[in-house]
Amino acid sequence: MTMKKALLLALPLSLGMMSHTMFAQKIKAKEVKRIISTLAADDMGGRPTFKPGIDKASVFLEAEFKKAGLQPLAGSKGYRQEFNMYTVKSQSVRLLVNGKEWSRDQVVVQSSLPRIEWKSLDKIKEETVRSEEELKAKFREALDGEVDVPTLVWVDAQAAGAFKSIRNRRARPLITGEKDNPVVFVLKDAVFEKIAEWNLSITQELNIMHLNNVAGMITGSSKPDEYVVFSGHYDHIGILPPSAAKDSIANGADDDASGTTAVVMLANYFKKKKPARSIIFVAFTAEEIGGYGSQYFSRQLSPDKVVAMFNIEMIGKESKFGRNSAFITGFEKSDFGTILQKNLEGSAFKFHPDPYPEQNLFYRSDNATLARLGVPAHTISTTQIDKDKLYHSVDDEVESLNIQNITDIIKAIARSAESIIAGKDTPTRVTDVKK
Repeated sequence: MTMKKALLLALPLSLGMMSHTMFAQKIKAKEVKRIISTLAADDMGGRPTFKPGIDKASVFLEAEFKKAGLQPLAGSKGYRQEFNMYTVKSQSVRLLVNGKEWSRDQVVVQSSLPRIEWKSLDKIKEETVRSEEELKAKFREALDGEVDVPTLVWVDAQAAGAFKSIRNRRARPLITGEKDNPVVFVLKDAVFEKIAEWNLSITQELNIMHLNNVAGMITGSSKPDEYVVFSGHYDHIGILPPSAAKDSIANGADDDASGTTAVVMLANYFKKKKPARSIIFVAFTAEEIGGYGSQYFSRQLSPDKVVAMFNIEMIGKESKFGRNSAFITGFEKSDFGTILQKNLEGSAFKFHPDPYPEQNLFYRSDNATLARLGVPAHTISTTQIDKDKLYHSVDDEVESLNIQNITDIIKAIARSAESIIAGKDTPTRVTDVKK
């Protein structure tokens, strides 16, 4: 081979590498530090849900998404994806069975309706569960909004132990848009007791709380109805008891201002790439109190149209594998990680399987709702969760982070995602999930 031909053959590869390097240069450490420092500043008050600090963080992120040139999600006028949460407190419960009044302690309600008036003549759907396992499964269906019609569930006395457990657990708040088919569980007095007629009257007090995710998108050029999601949560835990140094603000620099910063940086990066598939960039609220922002977001999408989710959580410090590395939760549940690593061939960066399986991280972050629906939705992280002494403390501040390491991880995520964004690779679906 002549030198001229060798140079000509090498030219396209060189140009491709130069093109990637040129775009990667747009992910700058200085910009990473600016964003993360703003989100983790004291004046954000630790970004707790329902407090002024998180609204201030939302305004900042909306401005960043606008600056990046993102489009609002379909049906939205701006970047706020607004929804409500409801907490419910029973005020009165009256149950007559076979003409006898039963104790309210025998009734558990899963509904946000202010009033329920049922009687046996109404032909309300009735079911009976006889074992503790059956009761737990039915209660989980009710919590997840998977019951299609109003239902009264009779609980046999032999499942009294599990019934007491669900009665005493803290009520889960409900989210706007969840199915609200009331499910009422009633514990029978005796094993296999026969019920001839009944009458149930319940009143409840509702407390409505307003929240919002921050979301924007780039519409794909050739596959606009296929979506790739980049996400992180922008809330944190707020104010803690003062330390010896009198600091009381849990700034949440690593958790998860680092991941949210990555989402903003990736929005700017991919805006210049004209992706084939549509990309959604979202900063979730209320992760720290139960993952409610991601739950609401996930229910607005058809899971069949979501090709992959890159959830980014706590990338502020080196992983246990050292520099140029991160891990992927649920690595074995799809070939998502394999695709990402393939796209990094020739680089020093490597993605590893989650080294902390005992921590159950795959189900503890904002990827979990979509993963349970079959989406290859995984969390990318570097946290050494087993020994991170700054986790959920007032010392999780910008000064504790390695800004260059964060920058390098964001560049690696950008590069590793490109074949998925371009429509060339499609990760396998997740099937092995816990309900």
